[in-house]
Amino acid sequence: MTASTFADALARELRSAPARPLVTFYDDATGERVELSVVTYANWVSKTAGLVQDELDVERGGLVLVDLPTHWLGAVWLGAAWSGGLCVTADRSLQREADLVVCGPDGVDRYAAASPDMPVVAISLRPLGARFAHPLPEGVTDYGAVVLAQPDTFVPYDPPLPADPAWRGNGLVLDQAGLLAGCAADPRVTAGGRLLTDVNPCTGAGLGTLVSPLLEGASTVWVANPDETLWDRRHEQERATTQLRATPSS
Repeated sequence: MTASTFADALARELRSAPARPLVTFYDDATGERVELSVVTYANWVSKTAGLVQDELDVERGGLVLVDLPTHWLGAVWLGAAWSGGLCVTADRSLQREADLVVCGPDGVDRYAAASPDMPVVAISLRPLGARFAHPLPEGVTDYGAVVLAQPDTFVPYDPPLPADPAWRGNGLVLDQAGLLAGCAADPRVTAGGRLLTDVNPCTGAGLGTLVSPLLEGASTVWVANPDETLWDRRHEQERATTQLRATPSS
């Protein structure tokens, strides 16, 4: 039976296979590699969700603009938002409607001016989620400087429901139940398999690269700035069972 909320799906995997890999990330431009088990991913999700709820005061039903490149922390932010009953968008045109903005280094100058009106969280994209090496503009929260101090367990004040919106983009709104049901009906990877992809999870085309493996007891290997000369070798080394490549619009 398909779970009806992301939190339920993650909790089920924590009970059944907490130590199995869920998220692997490569950045071919820097040589970085990160691998998170189900339990480690869930810990990052809990800390991030706690930050959003307890420090940034964003309530269930809020809209989160996540403007990040392909990165493992994008998958973490999706899980954190949905664990708190928030809706995610990657559409910059919805900035004025957002209750929270999450960006990488390239977005700091773009969104800093909005910080008096809404929380703006910046992610350095440095290895292991490290803080920025330089001060950020006043009002912008350095994710790497604050997230590890959050509790390891997240308890929502107002738990998410299946009908809570989970994604908004291109005129489409998906609720949590619909998102999970759609990924279960059209999975990106077979049960127990391993998906190799360079599709950004924080896009409409990329949502299934996180949700499908979670539902299927599988895992995902995301690659940022892919070196095409390494792709086939990585497919073999990571024992990928399927792959999904980005298109210019992904």
